[in-house]
Amino acid sequence: MRDTRESRLLLVLLIAIAFALITVDIRGGEDSPVDGARQAAATVLGPVENGMSSAVDPIGNAIGAVRDSGDRHDRIAQLERQNAALKARLGSDDRNRSRVRQLDSMLKTAGAGQYGIKGAEVIGIGAAQGFSWTVTIDAGADDGLKRDMTVLNGDGLVGRVTTVGPSTATVLLANDPDFTVGTRMEKTDELGFASGQGDRPLRVQMLNGKAKVKKGDRLVTFGSQADKPFVPGVPVGEVVRVDPSGGDLTRNVFVRPYVGFSKLDVVGVVVEAPRKDPRDTVLPRKPGKPKPAPTVTVTATPSGDAPADGTGDGTVDGTGDGTGDGTGDGTGDGTADGTGDGTADGNGYDNGNEQ
Repeated sequence: MRDTRESRLLLVLLIAIAFALITVDIRGGEDSPVDGARQAAATVLGPVENGMSSAVDPIGNAIGAVRDSGDRHDRIAQLERQNAALKARLGSDDRNRSRVRQLDSMLKTAGAGQYGIKGAEVIGIGAAQGFSWTVTIDAGADDGLKRDMTVLNGDGLVGRVTTVGPSTATVLLANDPDFTVGTRMEKTDELGFASGQGDRPLRVQMLNGKAKVKKGDRLVTFGSQADKPFVPGVPVGEVVRVDPSGGDLTRNVFVRPYVGFSKLDVVGVVVEAPRKDPRDTVLPRKPGKPKPAPTVTVTATPSGDAPADGTGDGTVDGTGDGTGDGTGDGTGDGTADGTGDGTADGNGYDNGNEQ
């Protein structure tokens, strides 16, 4: 459409008409003369608007979802980090509680045996040192450790120190085939030598081939000269099998060690030996048999007339009624078994009349 004078006049006329309709609509309010036209337009154009809205809404929702996805992803990532932190904290708390229990048990064992110990943590196992059963601990010469010191934990004998560095040390475990320790049987004091067998029970060679040993008997370390490499009284294990002696000078028994060598964590190195042999005091106390309840037997003593000779039945306190026919007070001195004698001299006299 060309920009001519007629087009301009038409545009001005349309604008004037629009303003006039707007003025009439506003002044008419709900009774506006153009209300019918508006409703008709809404009836015709409403479905078109709904169709356009239905077509546009998914696009708008998608755009909103894309816009909000970044915030949601950040929130999920934050929750995942918090969850991981809580799991790590829970695992750390469980481990700390386990270590506290181990340390408490070890201190009780050291206190029972009067051992001066240096606490340490297992930081490595012995693959790097060959095929032997060894562990590395985080204490060394700087902590006062020396070679051939006894190593224990809350359960009993762990092993002995073999190599010492400035801040670490190597411990040969008691289940190593090259490990040997002198043992003493609880109560009977029978001596022997225990050797490691890897993941099998310790093999103990008893010096007395006729020693009376049974399943369940317990052993402790016998101790070494100058307390190196072993201090006395450290729990070793419990007998699980006894081989028949067969007339040999020695006999073999097999002992399940108290220590779990595959789950070592906190250990103690004995840096000061006890002043005297603790013997069996470090072993845990066995549950005792319940004491039998005392029984009380009550015997009723029947009362009745005393026989003619004036002898009456005495009560527990030794006093008996000796009253009979022809006698006076038949009270006599009771004997130890509670029998009262109603006569003083056997003739029927005791503050009574002669029959």
